[in-house]
Amino acid sequence: MSDRVNIWAYSAGWRVVRLLPERLAYLVFSLIAQFIWLRQGQVARQLELNLSRVAPDFSPMRLKALARRGLHSYMRYYCDAFRLPDWSTERILATCRAEGDGPVREALAEGRGVVMALSHSGNWDHAGAWSTLAMAPVTTVAERLQPEEVYQRFLTIRQQLGMEILPLTGGGVDVFGLLVRRLRKGGFVPLLADRDLSATGVPVTMFGETARMAAGPASLALVTGAALHPVSIRYERLPAGAPARWGIVVHFHPEVKVPEDGGRAERVARMTQACADALSAGISAHPEDWHMAQRVFVADLVPIDPAPVA
Repeated sequence: MSDRVNIWAYSAGWRVVRLLPERLAYLVFSLIAQFIWLRQGQVARQLELNLSRVAPDFSPMRLKALARRGLHSYMRYYCDAFRLPDWSTERILATCRAEGDGPVREALAEGRGVVMALSHSGNWDHAGAWSTLAMAPVTTVAERLQPEEVYQRFLTIRQQLGMEILPLTGGGVDVFGLLVRRLRKGGFVPLLADRDLSATGVPVTMFGETARMAAGPASLALVTGAALHPVSIRYERLPAGAPARWGIVVHFHPEVKVPEDGGRAERVARMTQACADALSAGISAHPEDWHMAQRVFVADLVPIDPAPVA
């Protein structure tokens, strides 16, 4: 029943939201964000808990206001995702602005691969579509969602935007090996990296607490010699006359260099921590655009002991 409801909801989103006038579509998703915030269910509470680490000095009222803005940004991402396949090339390019992209373009021009570690911020699908048009074809990895039909719909959208998408699991391919081959040929590989609670996740310090990040970006850079750049994405209001009300900014942080000493695991850990530091700075600057409504800090995985009975 749950799968059928999810399939129906996403199918309705793709069909109805794409047919609505733009302002009405975004108003609908703004109302959804407001409903989620007022309901204070798991999504709203987990987002607020994560943001409490980013802004520890905020009063409870300011923190709730920040979480509210975060949910509006999150729902804007979903409305974008539903409507993105209908955007023209001109709109995709005109609504994305890059910062610090000079070194990345130089590496690509020299035939050197580039791997990017992204946080779940802003709109990474829009950024991927822009990158494919303005920089180099994108190869990335997508987590296999359930139900399968929803995953296939997201996969089709990203492929229509020109991106090569590899399934994280269940694809019957050696994903790491294929990414290595792409990077050695000068490929452009962005990977969402700010959450990995599996056994292979690398412990890092974010906002003074232990979290786990994906080892993939650092491992790929170490193996291939590709340039490793953390990337932060945020929304920005566009001026009157622009093709949309909101656009995105793709901020490329400076390259994370491979340490000259230490074993492989130690170097991957140090590079991943450097990525965590850069992404944390981006999140701190624009916390409302960090769409992390899942557990990411290790402390949240430990059940709280009940108070002793007197």
